[in-house]
Amino acid sequence: MTKIHTNFSLKNFNTFGIEAKARQFVAVASVAELTSVLKQHQDDKKFILGGGSNMLLTQDIDALVIHIDLKGKKVIQENEDYVWVECQAGENWHEFVLWTLAQNYGGLENMSLIPGNVGTTPVQNIGAYGAEIKDTMTSCEAIKIDTFETKTFSNADCHFGYRESIFKQDVKDQYIITSVVFQLTKRNHKINTAYGDIQSELAKNGIENPTIQDVSAAVIAIRKSKLPDPKELGNSGSFFKNPILLKSDFEKIHVQFPNMKYYDVSETEVKVPAGWLIEQAGFKGKRFGDAGIHKNQALVLVNYGNATGQEILAVSKDIQKTIYEKFGIQIEAEVNVI
Repeated sequence: MTKIHTNFSLKNFNTFGIEAKARQFVAVASVAELTSVLKQHQDDKKFILGGGSNMLLTQDIDALVIHIDLKGKKVIQENEDYVWVECQAGENWHEFVLWTLAQNYGGLENMSLIPGNVGTTPVQNIGAYGAEIKDTMTSCEAIKIDTFETKTFSNADCHFGYRESIFKQDVKDQYIITSVVFQLTKRNHKINTAYGDIQSELAKNGIENPTIQDVSAAVIAIRKSKLPDPKELGNSGSFFKNPILLKSDFEKIHVQFPNMKYYDVSETEVKVPAGWLIEQAGFKGKRFGDAGIHKNQALVLVNYGNATGQEILAVSKDIQKTIYEKFGIQIEAEVNVI
């Protein structure tokens, strides 16, 4: 029988390190255990918890919190060029990336050091430095919460967009992802160094023909220089999405702010770095009690110790309001506010 805890502290289960209580809490380590808990608690309100890296708790959770702790990874298919690896949902994402690199499997190196667990990566279509989950994920297995049926979602089924998927839209709160399959390269790796500071980091180390391991090391170095370790300073990585604007709208703003950074997304759209906007608005490094904005990366909101979720949320809303007033651009939270 799986142990159910009551009035359980979630402080160690969210990377912001915010003190909030779960009415009930259970950790499940297998699909069978998960199915059993779902069947026994059909009528209870449920909250599914992965690595706790992409959420801001602003209140106690009046529900049964089910912590997905499924572990394991294996090669399920391979040929001369590719390998298909299935990874269980409870595996730590960065540790899984390092494991793929140790096998010389390419495709995930640009997403090194992103916090969280594997099971939540398709939900958010996580990405960094020019790579996203949609580039390598072939499918994921999920259990329907109300019927306990297992369903396989193909890459196309997931309706991936920028930090978007079907799991945040049409089937939100209906499924629990239990494992994810990635198609990775065994040779002829696609080295992606075009985005961000990767090239300058490689140049600094005298690397002209980088391997996938070199790219990963560069990404880790860049992220560590910009982003605080959640174990040392509570945070959940990037708090805001980079806004995507129509070029016609952006051009009007760009006339007013000619130094505004941007990246072309398509023929009609550009992406503006939210961190640049926040920094220009004077928030970088600011502190409001125990809630604040990180000194090295304006995209990251931090908990200096005893901030509540409400206090961090208030800071985020202040930032959004100021950005809109100054630039006429609305920035959205990437983090789920609960």
